[in-house]
This record gives sequence, C-alpha cells and structure tokens, in this order.
Amino acid sequence: MAVPINAPLAPRRSWAISLVRGALVPLLAIVIALVIGAVIIWFSAPANRGTRLEVVLAAYRGLFMGALGSRGAIANTLVEATPYILAGLAVAFAFKCGLFNIGAEGQLFMGALGSVTVGFAVTGLPMIIHLPLALLAGALAGGLWGAIPGYLRAKTGAHEVITTIMLNFIAFRLMDYLIVSGPLRDPTASLQRTPFIQASAALPRFIGPVESPGLTGGQTYRPLIVTSDPAWNLRLHLGFLIALLAVWFIWWLLNRTTTGFEIRTVGANPEAARYAGMSITKNFVLAMFVSGALAGLAGTGQALGLERNIKSLFSSGYGFDSIAIALLAKSNPIAIIPASIFWGALNNGKGMMQAQAGISSDLIRIVQALAIIFVAADQIVRWIFRLRQSESDRMIFSRGWGK
Repeated sequence: MAVPINAPLAPRRSWAISLVRGALVPLLAIVIALVIGAVIIWFSAPANRGTRLEVVLAAYRGLFMGALGSRGAIANTLVEATPYILAGLAVAFAFKCGLFNIGAEGQLFMGALGSVTVGFAVTGLPMIIHLPLALLAGALAGGLWGAIPGYLRAKTGAHEVITTIMLNFIAFRLMDYLIVSGPLRDPTASLQRTPFIQASAALPRFIGPVESPGLTGGQTYRPLIVTSDPAWNLRLHLGFLIALLAVWFIWWLLNRTTTGFEIRTVGANPEAARYAGMSITKNFVLAMFVSGALAGLAGTGQALGLERNIKSLFSSGYGFDSIAIALLAKSNPIAIIPASIFWGALNNGKGMMQAQAGISSDLIRIVQALAIIFVAADQIVRWIFRLRQSESDRMIFSRGWGK
C-alpha cells in the first residue's frame, strides 16, 4: 500500500517517557513500603519519645539525615552502595540470560580472596601494574566460580539455583580454612585475617588524610587528594567509579553488541535461539562468567578499597541483598544505580533513625522487604493506583525448573 510522503509519522515514545514508565512501579512500591513502615512505627512508638506522630517524623528525619544529611553521610551512602551496584548488576545480567544466579555471595568471597592474595603476595610492582592485576585477579576468581554452575546447567541440566547455593557454602568454608588456620592467615596478627595488601594494590580514596602505617600493617595508603581537614576524611574510594563504568559496559554489551543480543534471546526463548543457530552452552557459561566477575569485583572493591585485608568473618550479605536490588531495578543496568543508592541509604541511615526515634533499626529490613514484595507483586501496586500494564512492562526474570 502506498504511503503519502506528507503523511504524519506515528509518534515515537521518547526515552524520558519510557524511563518514567519503567520507574513508576518501583517508586510507588517504595512509597507504599515507607507508608506501611510509618504505620508500624506509629503502633510501636516508645512512650517516652513524644507523641506517635512525633516519633514517626523523628524516625524518617533521622533516616534522611543519617543517609544524606551531610557530606560524610552522602559519601558513606555511596560507599555502602558500591558493592550493591556491582553485585546487583551481576544478578541482573544473569537474569537477562534466563539464569538465577543466587551465588553472588560466594563469587564475591572468591573475588575478594583472589584480589587480596595478589595484593599482598605480589611485591615490587608499580601501582599502574599492581592495582589492575589485583582487580583482574578478583574478577577472574569470581568469574570462574560463576562459570561452573553455568557449564553444569548447559551440559547436565543441573539447576543453577542448587549449584550456586552449594558453591556458596564451599566458598564460605574454603575462606574459613584459608584464613583461620590455612596459608593465607597473617601469623603476626592477633585477629584471624590475611596480611594487609601492598600500598600499590590499594584502591585509593578520592580525598582524605594519609593513613597511618601503624594501623595498616606498615603500609602507607595515600588518597588521590591529600588533606588534613577532618571534615574531608571521606571513605569514598575509586571502586565507586569502577562500579559506574561497569554499569555502562554491561548496558553497552547487552544493547549494542551481537553477544548481548544472543544473551537476551537465549534468556527470552532458548528453543528459538537454538533454532536460530545460537549456542546455548556458550551463552550460559558466558553469562554466568560475566555475572560472577561482576560479583567478584564487588568483593574486590570491599577488600582493596576499604578493608585492605580479609577477615574470617568477611560475610556481609551483599550477595544476597543484590538479588533484591536486581528485582527492584527490574534487571535494568541503569536502574541498578538508583536502586543500590536507595538500598545503601537505608542501611546507612538506620543507625541515626534508631538513635533519634528509639525504634529498632530492623524496621529498615521490613521496609526493604516490603518494597521488594510490591515490586514482585506489581499487580497490587497497579490495582492501588489504577495503573494499566502494557506489553513492554512484562518481563522474564528466569525460567522455571527443568526448562
């Protein structure tokens, strides 16, 4: 059928409208979770803190001030968000291939272990070589740990949920052995930890004082900008920039490359992908390797940027929380950033909330859980706010058992 040259073109949806539509349900889910949290505070408010309304207001004011109320609070929120960005990205990337990587915690452990081992065992290298080498070791260790369940899924049909959970336990026990009584324990330390990494392998902080060698195993860690002003003693380190670059890289990989197209196709319909000549085995292994490498970088950032060693109780739950963040962001790489900052802000502000309102900081966990529930059960949010669901809003996180 001929189309007149002057006929008006069909209106194209702008990226801003698409962004708002995609973010609407998660934002409303957070609002509902905060409202329910306020109701819980209302009924559990201590009698000696004023009226119930005053306690609710004090709780959320304390939460805001603790998370974003000062330069140091903002920096600490970004520090808290950094491993969530990388680990959440890891889970979201596996989702794109139809895989449920529940083993981000173990891959995070292996990444931290690999990077710290290179960080303290390799000596005599300049920073321009040593730091990338330590980062590469962390990413490689996490990636190889993640590729194992991907290969087992493709070749044997073993479901990645089971294999990644089991690999988590192996990673926990392996780290305990190596650090508590194994070859990686620092024999001169009273704590059960590895030696401090070399200064050339440390992720530098953006601004702050030079850290005392007396507190860092003889190492002198220098920030990018040295200052003696205590107001600028910030913990934010270069790992945050690496996390942002990883988000851009994953977005580019998924949306601008043939590899990303294959991964998304396999995730949406593996049978159609196989019929089109795509290798299911290659894409499963590749997706889990990249996912594991991202989780490994999350542990690497914590080890090289904050702790500068690994203690036997390194577990922090970042890998498990990252599943919730990937769900909150609906597996969108860009949306992982605000979702992680939101998560980090809640974690960073809960202490001041408890101090100012006299309520348990565990309430934050309830708010986080409610937000995830409403994102997962988005029909509840749509029913409350009378929102219609378009075809583009439907998405597949992972496929069911045995498929």
